[in-house]
Amino acid sequence: MSVKDQSSDITLAKPYKRVMLKMSGEVLMGDKEFGLDSDTVKRVAEDIKDVVDAGIEVCVVVGAGNIFRGVAGAADGMDRTTADYMGMLGIVINALALQNALENMDVDTRVQSAIRMDSICEAYIRRRAMRHMEKGRVVIFAAGTGNPYFTTDTAAALRASEMNCEVIMKGTKVDGIYSADPELEPDAERYERISYIDVLTKDLKVMDATAISLARENNIPIVVFSILDKGNFKQAAQSEGEFTIVTNT
Repeated sequence: MSVKDQSSDITLAKPYKRVMLKMSGEVLMGDKEFGLDSDTVKRVAEDIKDVVDAGIEVCVVVGAGNIFRGVAGAADGMDRTTADYMGMLGIVINALALQNALENMDVDTRVQSAIRMDSICEAYIRRRAMRHMEKGRVVIFAAGTGNPYFTTDTAAALRASEMNCEVIMKGTKVDGIYSADPELEPDAERYERISYIDVLTKDLKVMDATAISLARENNIPIVVFSILDKGNFKQAAQSEGEFTIVTNT
């Protein structure tokens, strides 16, 4: 039975063939207050390489919280549109850093930006991105959707739909979805599986509501796992290890 079947007996594909990795920019800053930590970027790239080496096609959307923290003071008081465009530029910085780390490991990688920046990366073209993935290249989607007022969560759900990904892998700092922040409430309940509707009605801060709704409409499961420990991405992509899955039922 396919992972996308909507019966009450949904089973996970083992492993997935094509995945979207979504992670926040904060993941790449390690223990720093903002910016990029080279060791962390390298470790994340190693995790992606392991998944590619396992024969799984990977595309990536990364946020820009690590960059935008450094300019948050300057952005204070700005209108939302300007601040969002600044965030998109931060995403491009992270995408190029991750591309460099992957290519240093001989992983063929392409960055495609929703905002044209022809001198440093490709413009986003769906057919070209699909072709890259079919050839085993990692495609990193930068600059979000190219529009203000949309988060990188929504960009990940959109690109996953366009790329026909089987799953969105949300790499976070915790090993799944909890009823509350486990760092603040140690007794918070951890979910093994939860529906899109429950995520929305319980207001669980997994992804924003637009992203959850888009994944639900296209019946793309969301797997939430901890990306902080080496090897977790490959385990989750092979339906192993600790994670929470969000599905229609």
